[in-house]
Amino acid sequence: MEETYLYDPSLLIKLDFHRSPAKFKPFISAASPGEPWMKVRPLKDTDYDRGFLQLLSQLTHVGNVNRTQFLTRFSQMKASGDYFVTVIEDTRKNEIIGAASLVIERKFIHNCAVRGRLEDVVVNDTYRGKQLGKLIVVTVSLLAEELGCYKMSLDCKDKLIKFYESLGYVAIPGNSNSMTIRYDEGPTLKRNATSAGSSGTVGDSCQTVSLDFAS
Repeated sequence: MEETYLYDPSLLIKLDFHRSPAKFKPFISAASPGEPWMKVRPLKDTDYDRGFLQLLSQLTHVGNVNRTQFLTRFSQMKASGDYFVTVIEDTRKNEIIGAASLVIERKFIHNCAVRGRLEDVVVNDTYRGKQLGKLIVVTVSLLAEELGCYKMSLDCKDKLIKFYESLGYVAIPGNSNSMTIRYDEGPTLKRNATSAGSSGTVGDSCQTVSLDFAS
């Protein structure tokens, strides 16, 4: 059966992991992820059968997405050219064990520049100790730079700020709030605004951190 990549896999081979401030011990990269049975690559249209959605369910609610829905969304993402869902596969088990998404925003500002957003970062918790969290985040961050993004942003819980800071991301004082309107929680809109000064618990508070390629 012929398989289709979401984007050109050769983009990952070009990435220079020495450009990242992340410290890998031992050194690994998208091209050499540390184990012969690991592969870092773009999402494929056949990954429905490799547990991709089950992995995402470790991060958040996924729902009952059937194969037709998966393939339709995959085709929409590929056609747009602005989605770069990247995965780590355990080729021994034919199973997706890590994933992260780079979403490109096309702007009028900064001379019609493009900005990246890091979304849906998840690693199977049975693969701890192999630096896979750092690997998948650095991969999509370097990919954003390779694609010409002027910066990369993400929202994260307070407890993850130090992790992302170790990878080069910065929480900008006075400009690191995360605000949300949810449309999927009933008839009443639920608004949530959190920041570094939030009085909520660490697990509930969320901040926006950025990686600036222009500075």
